[in-house]
Formats: sequence, C-alpha cells, structure tokens
Amino acid sequence: MNEDLENELEAIKSIYGDDTLTAADQDGAYILHLPQQTVLLRLQFPSEYPAVPPTVRTQSSGDNARKGEAAHVVEVFRDMLGRLYQPGQVCLFDVIEEVNGILSSQGKDGSDDDVSAATTEVESRELAPILENNPGVIIGEHVPWTQSDVVVELKSVFVARCAPVSSPEQAKLYLQHLLDSDKKVRSATHNITAWRIKGDNGVTFQDCDDDGETAAGGRVLHLMQLMDIWNVMVVVTRWYGGHQLGPKRFSIINTVARDAFVKGEFVIDSSTKKKGKR
Repeated sequence: MNEDLENELEAIKSIYGDDTLTAADQDGAYILHLPQQTVLLRLQFPSEYPAVPPTVRTQSSGDNARKGEAAHVVEVFRDMLGRLYQPGQVCLFDVIEEVNGILSSQGKDGSDDDVSAATTEVESRELAPILENNPGVIIGEHVPWTQSDVVVELKSVFVARCAPVSSPEQAKLYLQHLLDSDKKVRSATHNITAWRIKGDNGVTFQDCDDDGETAAGGRVLHLMQLMDIWNVMVVVTRWYGGHQLGPKRFSIINTVARDAFVKGEFVIDSSTKKKGKR
C-alpha cells in the first residue's frame, strides 16, 4: 500500500470509524460501508493510485434494501468520483462526504423516524434560546460550510469548516447546529472556533474558543486578521491520535483553516480588493 492511500484510509477510519473500510480478500480492494447505509461497496485501488482512480462496484445490498437501491448508490458514487477525482490527488474522503449528503437529501439514509424526531427535539431545545433572543437570525436546512482537505499527522486528524456569518448569534447558531447534526464532530477531541464580523455602524466583533487546545483559537483568529477575513466563522476539528505533536499542531490547525478560507473564496486579493482564491 502506498503512503497516500494509507494516510487517506487512516483519516477516513478516524472520522467515520474502523468498520467504515475493511480490507477485502485481495490486494488493493476494500469494502466501504457508507455511514447510515446498508449497501456495501467494493473499492479496488490500483497500485498507481492516486495517479489512477479506483473502481467501484456493489459488494452487498444489505438487509431490507429497496429494489434498485444498491445500483443507485453505486451510480451516485461513480458520478461523484468522476467529478471530484484529479490525477495525483486523493479524493475518497470528499467523495464519501458528497455521496452521504446526496443520499440523505434523497431520503435514502435508512434512518429511523423516531431517531430523527428525537434528534430534532434535541437540536430545537439547544437552539431555542438563541432563536428566541435573536428573532432575526435565520438558519436554513443546511449551513453553507466550506470544508478543507483532511490532514493526518501521527494518527491525529485535522479538518476545518468555514461559513459566512453576519452576527455573533448566527455564528453560535451555526456551531451548535454542526455539533448537534454531526456526531463525529461532536465527539472530536477539539473543535476550535474563531470569527470576525463587521456589524452595523462600524461595530466589529471578534472572538475565538480553544475548546481545550490551549492558544489554538487565538492563533486561528490571528490568521484571520492577517488574511483580512471578515464576516466569516471557522471551526477546526481535531481527533487526537494518541501522539503528542507539540508546536506542529498549531501549524496544521492554521493550514487547514487557511485551506477552508481559500476554498470558500473568502480571501481578499490585495491587487483587486475582491474576494477570490490567492
């Protein structure tokens, strides 16, 4: 197994669980269990991966699968793989994220109605104080997060998400929604946050939270100041891998945060004073 594939598989297992990907009975083949899915996919990674894309087919339809569901999941996965794959770049994590979103929005996630209702009740109870005290704050069904690439260092996994915000209340609402709706994020070792907002009458708001990773929030906020980023919040999630990283962890935290800002096109181009990728 090459190093790129090994790191990618390690990242996916750290985020979704060890049973998400299991080695098959031949070299380069893995069984993928998509979160909240009964269908199992078989991924074949050529030795040249990521210079050459993997192939995908159905391994098992699972119990109580609808007619044609397995074929549909494979079709969605192949389509997204074709869209996201770039020769020489790993993409499996991004494909899984996108496919999960598509299948969930189509009602094919197989979740139990009672569980969904309970989750909604919890989210409503957590978010109610913010909504009641700030009736102007509106959150849609999906927060417009932009996600960075995943970075793995000594089994610690780092990923950042950023989103446009117009008030501290909205930033807090987005963070709470993320924690309530994504159990992997909620169970992470740290969720470091920072935001910078320009309000009415020239009032500005800047805040950050280390979430147990001492001084990390302040460093991310300083990065936003250096990049002159406003009306944006960022959440840097870290799953601890059992090895101390020392000061290097701050570099990685800022790296994924910067990547999210660039991907979200929140970076100001100093030559044109317009938002865009540097």
